[in-house]
Amino acid sequence: MDEFLIPTAAIAALLGLSAFLSLAETAFTAASRPLIHQLEAKGNRRAAIVRNLHARMGRLLGAILLGNNAVNIASSTIAAGVLIAAFGDAGIAYATVGMTLLIVIFAEILPKTFAFDRASRVALAIAPIVATFVFVLGPITHGIQVVLRALFKLFRVELRAEDDAFAMTAEELRGAIELHGTGDPTVRQEREMLKSVLDLSQVEIGEIMIHRKDLNRINVAEAPGVILLQMLASPHTRVPLWRGNPDNIVGVLNTKDVLRALIERGGNVEGLDVAGLATPPWFVPDTTPLLDQLQAFRAKRQHFAIVVDEYGTLMGIVTLEDILEEIVGGIADEHDTPVAGVRQHADGSYTVAGNVTIRELNRDLDWNLPDAKAATVAGLVLFESRRIPDVGQTFLFYGYRFEILRRQRHQIALLRVTPPRNGSTVAAAAAN
Repeated sequence: MDEFLIPTAAIAALLGLSAFLSLAETAFTAASRPLIHQLEAKGNRRAAIVRNLHARMGRLLGAILLGNNAVNIASSTIAAGVLIAAFGDAGIAYATVGMTLLIVIFAEILPKTFAFDRASRVALAIAPIVATFVFVLGPITHGIQVVLRALFKLFRVELRAEDDAFAMTAEELRGAIELHGTGDPTVRQEREMLKSVLDLSQVEIGEIMIHRKDLNRINVAEAPGVILLQMLASPHTRVPLWRGNPDNIVGVLNTKDVLRALIERGGNVEGLDVAGLATPPWFVPDTTPLLDQLQAFRAKRQHFAIVVDEYGTLMGIVTLEDILEEIVGGIADEHDTPVAGVRQHADGSYTVAGNVTIRELNRDLDWNLPDAKAATVAGLVLFESRRIPDVGQTFLFYGYRFEILRRQRHQIALLRVTPPRNGSTVAAAAAN
């Protein structure tokens, strides 16, 4: 009886160890790195152990796989010896089938399924044991890694550093954000904000700036009283000043500076040196990424910049508020003037002003129009149609129907956009 009891107990113990190692492998590879990082920041010691093991993922996996294969081979060998003694050569077949089923079910599928469902909790629970196991097998796994690196080098295969290999890329972050989307409007808004933060380094200020045709500019040669009235009529606290040519910006006038000067003069407007109150203009290229411009605003402690193209021609202005609105959406106050934007109709179509940006439409309406070649919806129609369309003309791009409702000279002022009802996209463009 003992000749079967002891081997059976040994096989059960080895299968249990194999199940534990399979549990550890899945738990540590599937554990949430952001959650572990947050727990470690709060002083959780087990989270610190998990993070340290993640930092040496190659050694961790090597130790687990080495131990797992060793115990599986050992248990199979013991089973084969017992069954051969009992059944002769047929015992090899019995051992092969029996141990395969036991290992797959109890040492692989069962523990890995359990660990995958609660990876972070399992990783935290077994972290000290796994850390000890990795330390004991450290010399062996290090030797194996040296051999593997030599083999990869022999076949000219470059390996990334462990930190780079397991680092989450921006695209993976976007995918993670999309996976957490729900029908809750609040969650959807937060999801869009997170995606906008990731896009800051890819979007240029030329795509979000206030275009020159929409600028409120004041001629510095006007009388101080006229300039004051124009500033009061403007919804903005900062207004560009020009001299000689509206595109020749010579300064930026702040309402607070004007009010402070008027108080010092006892409210006397005559003789007020408006040009002396203006700050020098800050010119930035229209190709500057939003993230760089945001950092520049913080470094210079300014909120206002003049945007120029590669030839130095005035293109528009960009403010700190414009960049923040790219993250959180439109920010309106009591002084903002209503502008033509987007209006939904009962048939599912939308009346859209030509200067509405594609990014705003995609963010607010959950559309998927491309914004690589054009910043505004009017610009997209011009780019795809390769013409200046007439009023009443319709186009079909990417599954969306665009109808020209109003045009101001050569500019598309108003469109009716009908999104695809089934959410499909059409790669080719057609026009009527």
